[in-house]
Amino acid sequence: MATPQYELSDPPSDAISAIKFAPASLQLLVASWDKNVYLYDTSESGGRLLRTYQHRAPVLDVCFGDNDEDAYTTGLDWDVRRLNLSSGDQTVLSSHTAGVKSLVYSSQHHILVSASWDSTLNIHHLSSASSPPTSIALPSKPFSISLTATKLVVAMASRTLHIYDLASLASSSSSAPQTTDSQTRTAILVSIEPWQRRESSLKFMTRAVACMPNDAGYASSSIEGRVAVEWFDPSPESQARKYAFKCHRQANEQGIDVVYPVNALAFHPVHGTFASGGGDGFVALWDGVAKRRIRQYQRYASSVSAVAFSGDGKFLAVAISPGFEDGREGVGEGVVKVFIRDLGENEAKGKSMK
Repeated sequence: MATPQYELSDPPSDAISAIKFAPASLQLLVASWDKNVYLYDTSESGGRLLRTYQHRAPVLDVCFGDNDEDAYTTGLDWDVRRLNLSSGDQTVLSSHTAGVKSLVYSSQHHILVSASWDSTLNIHHLSSASSPPTSIALPSKPFSISLTATKLVVAMASRTLHIYDLASLASSSSSAPQTTDSQTRTAILVSIEPWQRRESSLKFMTRAVACMPNDAGYASSSIEGRVAVEWFDPSPESQARKYAFKCHRQANEQGIDVVYPVNALAFHPVHGTFASGGGDGFVALWDGVAKRRIRQYQRYASSVSAVAFSGDGKFLAVAISPGFEDGREGVGEGVVKVFIRDLGENEAKGKSMK
């Protein structure tokens, strides 16, 4: 790439809800409120729109499967779908009874997990087409989910967090009775206890959660301009390390801090540092171990709605969309964009790393 950052051509026409890189290439999926999923090739400056996949309702999340051909989508049509990126064919895997906010895929266990505003998780066993999806009731509405090789973190309303052991989750749900209704694709309700129950370290509503790539813990963010960093290890020594800090706050003309939501979090797959994107239009990189900000990029034209690192950690994708923090309604022309940043060799390396 000739420049450190470029803007993707042919962006969505409405707010962007999620962006995800392919596991082993620079193909990028973008989910939008305009009822479409967009597939881009970002290997060349300016990018190239490869294909658009129309849905029945706004799409809230998207993720790749094991390769560049398989993807999964979900949104306000209540359905969880498998999307073949080559043919464009869509297959409904299960249906919730409300909008589906989040979706993650575990390559280690070959399961797809969806989190819906109907306060359930649906577990889909993709390695066995005959295995019906199973459903787990949650105590509150889920806002964000993230996983590592062994753990699933579910951040919910009422400052509630559940942490599930993925191996137990996969084995327990796969042994459920085979009695799903294939016509309605209704999942079987099962009772699976989380590995840990926690109360969020943040006092206000959670916006995003992202797990560390080394399987040690996670970061979460809130609508009140704060990020918390915590570790899975339940020992008192590890729990004493958790902390929260203020960010994405900008002084107004009177010198008073305006607090913005922290909409997006993503961990670097190599260095273990993380990026945060806020309603103030800024993206910052953080070293969670050293408790320091590495750098902050220039302000974008509108709220940062999603961030994602490429699988090799060499690129950072940033999606911006109106967050309505300024009180204005509607989506103006040119304020929905996706930027691809070519990261320098040490640009995302933490302060604590030599």
